[in-house]
Amino acid sequence: MPPVNLHQYEQIARDRLPQMVFEYFWGGAEDEVTVRDNRLGWQRLRLRPRVLVDVASRDLSTTVLGQSVAFPVMTAPCAFNALAHPDGELAVARAATACGIIQVVSTAGTHSLEEVAQAAPDGLRWFQLYCYRDRGVTQSLVERAVAAGYRALCLTVDAPLVGRRDRDTNNNFGLPPGMTWKNLESVGLDRMDADGAGSALVKYIAEIWDASLTWEAIEWLRGLSPLPLVVKGILTAEDARRAVDHGVDGIVVSNHGGRQLDGTLPTTEALREVADAVAGRVELFVDGGIRRGSDVLKALALGAKAVLVGRPYLWALATNGQAGVEHMLGLLREELDLCMALSGRPTIGSIDRSLLTSPDA
Repeated sequence: MPPVNLHQYEQIARDRLPQMVFEYFWGGAEDEVTVRDNRLGWQRLRLRPRVLVDVASRDLSTTVLGQSVAFPVMTAPCAFNALAHPDGELAVARAATACGIIQVVSTAGTHSLEEVAQAAPDGLRWFQLYCYRDRGVTQSLVERAVAAGYRALCLTVDAPLVGRRDRDTNNNFGLPPGMTWKNLESVGLDRMDADGAGSALVKYIAEIWDASLTWEAIEWLRGLSPLPLVVKGILTAEDARRAVDHGVDGIVVSNHGGRQLDGTLPTTEALREVADAVAGRVELFVDGGIRRGSDVLKALALGAKAVLVGRPYLWALATNGQAGVEHMLGLLREELDLCMALSGRPTIGSIDRSLLTSPDA
């Protein structure tokens, strides 16, 4: 019998994946308080359903930065998908396209951004960026994403260095022989082999990512392409307002899945704060701890245009490749559809903050 919820996919993946791989995907920074709080944040929000509303038919379709999607979920930019399944990002591309949603493709892909685009030519894709000390490397990635038909750029801004991830250190995390940062082969930055001396990821990033990145990079990136620019990793009203002032098109409220700074705001609290600060001037998205359709519903009520899921699609990928990811996304869609009906909200546009109790209730 196939899994009936996203939690069961995690249980299967835990049994199937090598410990180093599972703990790399699952783990967070330090004591993993934020990993826990992200999930608890959604569970603690309480819904105020309305009754005697005609919910005989529901419409889950919406738009994201002007792009029509079947329902408000995207696959997050997770690194090294091929650690979960050999088809990696290619399988995710085909699954996302089959489900009518957006795939956000990571710079740290184990298949190139061009290969991902070719795997599902009709799909909707954004490209996630890290900024390298050599700005030419980042510029080249942007130009390739534009040429390959990506619809937006998503700049991750919360990772000047890697958070302290004890699981990766204990497991001497690195990529197995033959697996690389495929997008960076042409510039010789693709190797991140395990060397038996702690996390190879920490060493890689410390050497070549730009820890001096400032708001100036937003203006520079906007000048490189006509694509919409989304920033990922904002948690505060102050930074959200600055992002809007610098002309971004969207914000992903994110604490990197609890993998960077432990003890940060859970994304439920951050989303409420950021939504109040930007007041609809840009589209908001959120990730971190989303495991149920009711979580998606709550995120929309708080002001998100869509949510991103990361770990769940990795578990599904490890379980059954493309078919697993499609099934997992279908479960999330079914749950959202039912939750909308039971809360008296038949369309995405009918979901607003009145669906939630106040934060002090």
